[in-house]
Amino acid sequence: MSQYQLPAAQGDAEGASLVVYYFGAGQGGSVDANLERWIGQMQTPDGKPSKDKAKTENTTVNGLKVTLLDVAGAYAGSDMAGGGAAQSKPNFRMRAGVIETPKGAYFIKLVGPEKTVSRWDQAFQEFVRSAEFKA
Repeated sequence: MSQYQLPAAQGDAEGASLVVYYFGAGQGGSVDANLERWIGQMQTPDGKPSKDKAKTENTTVNGLKVTLLDVAGAYAGSDMAGGGAAQSKPNFRMRAGVIETPKGAYFIKLVGPEKTVSRWDQAFQEFVRSAEFKA
């Protein structure tokens, strides 16, 4: 796991967190299971899961299958390292993705205040588009 803190956009009280996970071949769960879990960590203002508002995109990057997620709402996940108590943080946004390689999937998750994640969205997309597999 690699974790990065991205500076907050002006006016946001906290920055965003970018985490990249790699568990090995056949590990970390399916693409759909991860998408469902990530979407379940975001809630709409009425407290319902944000599945209806979540946007997914399937693409290919340098021959690798990539699935991306964009969802906003109240973040109800635990801290980025996977430990700690769940928190409810309103007006958050999550950009996440799964990059499938011959040696297993890489899972990428960017989460933070909506304005801050929007500030870093282009860099996130460029980061994903830079992925390549070298045997």
